[in-house]
Amino acid sequence: MKTFGKRIGLLVMGLAFALFAGGIWGGMTARAKSDDAVILDGIYMDEVDLSGMTAEEAKAAVNAYVERIKLKNITFGAAGGHYVAITAGDLGVSWVNEGDIDVAVGIGKTGNIVKRYKAIEDLKHENKVFDLQLSIDPAVLRAFLEEQCTEYDVAAVNASLTRVDGVFSVTEGQAGERVNIDASLNKTVEFLANEWDYQDASIDLVIDVEEPKGNAEELALVKDVLGTFTTSYSTSGSARCANVENGCRLINGTLLYPGEEFSTYNAIKPFTKDNGYYPAGSYLNGKVVDSIGGGICQVSTTLYNAVLLSELEVVERNNHSMIISYVEPSMDAAISESAGKDFRFVNNYDHPIYIEGATAGKKITFTIYGVETRDPGHKVIYKSEVLSTTYPDHEDIVADSGQGIGYINVQSAHIGHKAQLWKIVEENGVEVSREVINSSSYQASPRTATVGVNTDNPAYASRIQAAIASGSIDNCKAEAAAIKADMAAAAQQQADLAAQQQAALEAQQALLAQQQAMAEQQIAQQ
Repeated sequence: MKTFGKRIGLLVMGLAFALFAGGIWGGMTARAKSDDAVILDGIYMDEVDLSGMTAEEAKAAVNAYVERIKLKNITFGAAGGHYVAITAGDLGVSWVNEGDIDVAVGIGKTGNIVKRYKAIEDLKHENKVFDLQLSIDPAVLRAFLEEQCTEYDVAAVNASLTRVDGVFSVTEGQAGERVNIDASLNKTVEFLANEWDYQDASIDLVIDVEEPKGNAEELALVKDVLGTFTTSYSTSGSARCANVENGCRLINGTLLYPGEEFSTYNAIKPFTKDNGYYPAGSYLNGKVVDSIGGGICQVSTTLYNAVLLSELEVVERNNHSMIISYVEPSMDAAISESAGKDFRFVNNYDHPIYIEGATAGKKITFTIYGVETRDPGHKVIYKSEVLSTTYPDHEDIVADSGQGIGYINVQSAHIGHKAQLWKIVEENGVEVSREVINSSSYQASPRTATVGVNTDNPAYASRIQAAIASGSIDNCKAEAAAIKADMAAAAQQQADLAAQQQAALEAQQALLAQQQAMAEQQIAQQ
């Protein structure tokens, strides 16, 4: 009986299950087949209800939701209490888990009967919510931080030093604030990924405080003369004098902290009239030509020698193309914008240095102040040595049809040299070291003349061409002078003849006037 009853029970249960599966599930399966692409009730993507939607409709709905999120403002706290706002869309926010929509469509429609049944029952008790996953374009975010959020960065102002009438005074520095781009980028990405509720939001950027260099106590120690040097520009014209004095003014008062590099070119540029420069003689391709800022190399050369005596670290130094007169060979330092020449050095001391530049009596002086740590018996001497000399072996004469006959402009020859500069160190009067610190090559340049040949007078043209053909600048000078004298004499003769003709004309006019007066008198007497 038990066995039979058990069999009957199993049969009943099997029949019930068959009816259930064939009836209820069969009906549900039939309905599901007709609604394969429709998402079941109770399924969401974040706040978006996907119930009854096809995959395409669901994606469109979520995209619309994301577009609304993109309109939300993200406000960033920058330096100095300033704020910069941008929309999430402009930061490159985009939806990245679109594939979860396909998963949502498949809920309750995939797997075996039990799995489907369970999925449907679960939805009756609790909604299925997919997380909305958004991404941000790091390149766009970085560009925004760099281009807009750094606008309010405040650079630290180092403590400064000035020297007026022989007295130093200190101005304390101020701290600066700068956006830390990398840290702020990471913080923003972390917030948007894990904390953002898709509403308007604020993010305080990571701000680095930049402490100023120096203080009154440190700068008060800067009072020792480390090196000083003077050159004269007494033979210079007014424009060149102005250029030297202007360059000196632009450098005067420079304070360099330990490890800082000084670029002479950066300190004195641009070479424009607005920056205080005038056209004056400078070297170009072996010739002296007028250029804005001509003579500025005397500023860098004078500074170079003060730097050498201070034993600062020279980073870049270039010699002139041709020899100069105000210092010995290898003691110069050229500046050239077109040739990319600069004079640069580094403060290799453990204390700040102060550069004072002064001009007076057509002399320029640079004095470098710091904290003297060298022994009182320490002395440095710099000695120029000329290794070879090259003399020009010809003269250059250029005929210039743009200049009138009789014009001649002569530039002196330049002797070429190869030279080197020795640094000699003495301790208590005894030489302890000797080394070559630079080598220089100055090109030889021939004596040149530009001779004007423009004339309508064939005789003059023949004479000046003959002088040019001789290859002698002195012959050209003599012939040009002679032609100018002949032209002046001819002009004077022409002027004298014109004066004589004018006098004769005036005498004739006077005679005619006298005759006219007499005739009028006779008529009146009749």
